[in-house]
Amino acid sequence: MDYEFLKIERQGAVTILLISAPKSLNALNSAVLGEMEHFVSHLDKDTRVLIITGDGEKAFVAGADIAQMAHLDPQQGEEFGRLGARVFRAIETLPIPVIAAVNGFALGGGCELAMACDIRIASVKAKFGQPEVGLGIIPGFSGTYRLPKLIGQGYAKEMIYTGKIIRADEALRVGLVNAIYEPEELMPKALEMAQAMLSKAPCAIALAKQSISDGYDLNADEAIALENRLFGQCFATRDQKEGMDAFLTKRKPDFHGE
Repeated sequence: MDYEFLKIERQGAVTILLISAPKSLNALNSAVLGEMEHFVSHLDKDTRVLIITGDGEKAFVAGADIAQMAHLDPQQGEEFGRLGARVFRAIETLPIPVIAAVNGFALGGGCELAMACDIRIASVKAKFGQPEVGLGIIPGFSGTYRLPKLIGQGYAKEMIYTGKIIRADEALRVGLVNAIYEPEELMPKALEMAQAMLSKAPCAIALAKQSISDGYDLNADEAIALENRLFGQCFATRDQKEGMDAFLTKRKPDFHGE
């Protein structure tokens, strides 16, 4: 499919998704979200790491498209929220690592998109926020769910209730991002992280992601039991046999995700 608002780059087993709507600072409307949903559902099976970033220097994603939202009625508003939430949940549940390389504004839907990724790294020029209450709405793409989980309820409530926008260094301090870099270093660092992941067993990464994600809301006993089951599943994979044999024979493993 030829996309109007997305640019796709492949570097081996790494796919880079650029949100590209420069006139609106990569804002998310139904058309952009529809293309993203198609992209995620048809992601190349050879992709082992996905990097999401914004096209241009100013914005990752500046937010949802206010021009589209301004005239929605309650039912249409709920449907628009469901679309964004569905797309972001599809990204969140991909069985591969997803890295957000936040190169500029990540506000509203942009912050929510970044939070749907496994790992967030940011340019020192990046800014994050959920400023929706200043528009008379609340975060609609799962921001009220994910932000408290990442940074705690107290600070999440402060950000959402005040609509405050924080800089990259503050996002790092509160745990919203993993690392910050100079703008020219951002994509090289994202690719460096992706390469580190590519050197590991794909099956193990997928099962680790499942254990972390599915176990997060369970009680301790249930989460540990889930981890035990998934740990056992590792021993049904060729990756486990290859990884341990390579360790014992002192050679580099050759993983195939099987």
